[in-house]
Amino acid sequence: MNTFVTGWGITKFGELWDQDLRSLAVKAGIEAIKSSGLDPEKIDAIYVANMNSSLFTNQEHLGALIASELQIFKPAFRVEGACASGSLAINAGFNAIMSGLYKNVLVIGVEKMTDLDAIQATQALSAAADEEWEGFYGVTFPSLYAMMARFHMRRFKTKREDLALISVKNHKNAMLNPIAQFQKQISVEDVLNATMVSDPLGLLDCSPLSDGAAAVMLSSEKINDHSVELVASEIGTGTIALHDRADIASIYSAKIASKEVYRKLNITPKLIDIAEVHDCFSIAELVAYEDLGFSLQGKAVNDLRNGRFNKDGELPVNVSGGLKACGHPVGATGIKQAIEICMQLSGTAGARQVKKRLHRGLTHNVGGSGATTVINLFSN
Repeated sequence: MNTFVTGWGITKFGELWDQDLRSLAVKAGIEAIKSSGLDPEKIDAIYVANMNSSLFTNQEHLGALIASELQIFKPAFRVEGACASGSLAINAGFNAIMSGLYKNVLVIGVEKMTDLDAIQATQALSAAADEEWEGFYGVTFPSLYAMMARFHMRRFKTKREDLALISVKNHKNAMLNPIAQFQKQISVEDVLNATMVSDPLGLLDCSPLSDGAAAVMLSSEKINDHSVELVASEIGTGTIALHDRADIASIYSAKIASKEVYRKLNITPKLIDIAEVHDCFSIAELVAYEDLGFSLQGKAVNDLRNGRFNKDGELPVNVSGGLKACGHPVGATGIKQAIEICMQLSGTAGARQVKKRLHRGLTHNVGGSGATTVINLFSN
């Protein structure tokens, strides 16, 4: 069996005051169906990815809600795995097709986050941490990732300027992405002088609160010229609480999921041509380089400084702008990553199309501070 991404749709990411959760999901879903050219009657199931609609919008039962709005009355499911929800939904659809259960699956990710103020939204997002040992004591995700950053800096002599390079790179890339929340170039000095959120992470080291939706059609056959094959999808699981980890300069779930993908396909990280990784905070992208085997641990800063991960570098990372600049509507993020890779591999990315020949693209989508990671690998 094979699985192909045969269509995709995506909304603008940002503070979308005039759109609600259902309208965003429906818009992305309809675009994905049209892009695939598939008759909606042939859709066998719908998977809806969402992290926390109950707190953000007081709406649950999303599978049935979106299915009824689309008038597609087939099995419909909601998938949740914190910020990795989108890729978990892709994984569920992939496995359903590979098992022979379904032939065509519509996967939609959506989050409407900006109807709450910043304090309420932070509390909603903190539900993805360990409530008893982290949330109860007021620990938030910026502070968890700040601890990871401090540990990495102490062990490997990483500097704040190195982390700033990631934000600068991703903002530059987002300027070419019409759906990006932030289309403004920034400098290292801007990052270093930004308001401190949780030392050493400032405001420009952090992804924003975002509204948005993204959708892909997964099919067992290549039904159009822009279809891209999803060749592997693996989930890694680690401890939810940071204090239970042997090494907080790394995310164990990402290492085991990526290693399993490489093992199943009998490839090495050197054969990855492009990647979208989970840069919820600048340190997260740096750690991802090392966890995915793109760089040796402690050596990623050298590759970063040398421009290896730039759009025109040896291994372009986050050409979409990443979570930092494109935006991070958490349920939609993993699907947005998949769409970017599929556009790049199919040569349909427009102004941000990477010039070199691309064969394989990887997405790395992390839930919480790393308890869940999904690695999806695509090939043309």
